[in-house]
Amino acid sequence: MSRRLPSTPPELPGYSYVRLLGSGGFSDVFQYDQRLPRRKVAVKVLLTEQLNPQTQARFVDEANVMAQLSAHPYIVTIYHADVAADLRPYFVMEYCSGPSLAERYKQQRFEVADALRTGVRLSSAIATAHAAGILHRDIKPANVLTNDFGWPALTDFGISSTLEDELPVHTTTAAVLRDAARAPSGEHATGDQQSIGMSVPWSPPEMFADDPSPDVRSDVFSLAATIHTLLAGRTPFEIPGRPNGTLDLIGRIERGAITPLDRPDVPRSLVAVLQKGMAKNRTDRFATAVEFARALQRVELELGYAPTSIEVPNLGVARVSRDASAPAEDETRIRAVATVVAQPVQSQPPPALPPTAPPAAEPTRLRGALPVAGPGEATVLRPDRSIRPVPQHPPIAPTGPPGDADEVRPSSRRRGILVGVIVVCVLVVGGGVAAAILLPQVAQAPPSNTGVSNGGGDGGIVVSTVPDAVAGSVTRSADGTSVTFVWKNPRPKKADTYQWTQEGTSKPPVATSQPTAVVDSLAPGTPVCIDVLIIRDGRTSANALKECTP
Repeated sequence: MSRRLPSTPPELPGYSYVRLLGSGGFSDVFQYDQRLPRRKVAVKVLLTEQLNPQTQARFVDEANVMAQLSAHPYIVTIYHADVAADLRPYFVMEYCSGPSLAERYKQQRFEVADALRTGVRLSSAIATAHAAGILHRDIKPANVLTNDFGWPALTDFGISSTLEDELPVHTTTAAVLRDAARAPSGEHATGDQQSIGMSVPWSPPEMFADDPSPDVRSDVFSLAATIHTLLAGRTPFEIPGRPNGTLDLIGRIERGAITPLDRPDVPRSLVAVLQKGMAKNRTDRFATAVEFARALQRVELELGYAPTSIEVPNLGVARVSRDASAPAEDETRIRAVATVVAQPVQSQPPPALPPTAPPAAEPTRLRGALPVAGPGEATVLRPDRSIRPVPQHPPIAPTGPPGDADEVRPSSRRRGILVGVIVVCVLVVGGGVAAAILLPQVAQAPPSNTGVSNGGGDGGIVVSTVPDAVAGSVTRSADGTSVTFVWKNPRPKKADTYQWTQEGTSKPPVATSQPTAVVDSLAPGTPVCIDVLIIRDGRTSANALKECTP
């Protein structure tokens, strides 16, 4: 079949034509320079021969879908939509200067780290679309571009649908097979095949049924197949040296016969994740794109890589905005994005000192007090330079009769001795009280939040206090099965770590280097609370921060 010629680029006010970027079954994409603000853009223009109600409605739907998702960092942004002077609809979108994933994997197979990072980022984009109630239905390497930052950018939502939509009634398995037989390459054989959102090498088995019914797990299949393609350098069901026509691929997909990866550097755990994502029965796949992303994050941690963040929308904010009454004209619209990180690596909590009997009442907290020496240790007295010596005054002459002088002098000496004894007793008793107050705290504290050291030999005291964590944000995932807690360290230091514990469970404390925690495997809507401590130099904050779901 001969390739059609591209259409003539339309004259658009405020834009200057540069070059043709690509052509599809229903439209052409051109590069333009926008004059104000000055930037490069891509303009998708509907073909003249496709100006019928069905294709026009599909074109408008694509613009509206991309507009809903444009704030996401891994989805192509749409700027504007309109109708040109020659009556052709068009929309202006982000220009991605890099090659598509299809161009990249055909030149060189992806490194494992790059494939994992790309998989998590695309999962974020797909999860965002699903959270908005949209199925992409045509995820494949050619529909993932590379933007100026080198990030993947998902595009081509022209054949997407809402989760409640049904597929067009005229698309049947027989039509698909006829088109596939005419197109051995298996990619977009005809317009009918495009209309059901199918690129055979990356399509799940349910798309070949007499009554196709794709769901969220269908997009997960195509996403896993795309990552497999990046690593293998070929589609997942393609066998080198064997027939790989459309009918051959469909048969292997329906049998679940994935061609093994011939790369020793790909860990078995990653192969298992991809195989689960492409399971023949959709009930055996990951239930959501977020679950697939988390599985990839666990492989990143296993290989020693920093986990790639999962960027999903803050649905709680969006839901409140939709449910509220009509907002005022000047109301600020919030569209927050929460970062979901990998599960923190658990480690043993810091050892606690041997427990002692609790005091009868809440002890008074003394900050900056010197620890009392234990039994058998000599008492060391340090001079306190802040106390000035009391000046010595000459003895006062007795005022009584001369005959009483001999009796007054011994009495004065005895009085001086008595005062000295009282002072010593006060010091000893005071030290005992301080010991009684401090010892229960020293014995009970896990690692103490207060450290004391000598200040350079002059008897001064330096006190180092570990701050208490401050509340941050609490975000529930799109499917409601996990909650992400974020807190703040008011006075952070480089070596600070954190320890959090889920309330109401017997799970051990979890140590982490980042001020965030993820509690997953929850029933949707289950309330969750955690207690957070900051750990610094073996000491913990005095008071645990308690964070709970709203």
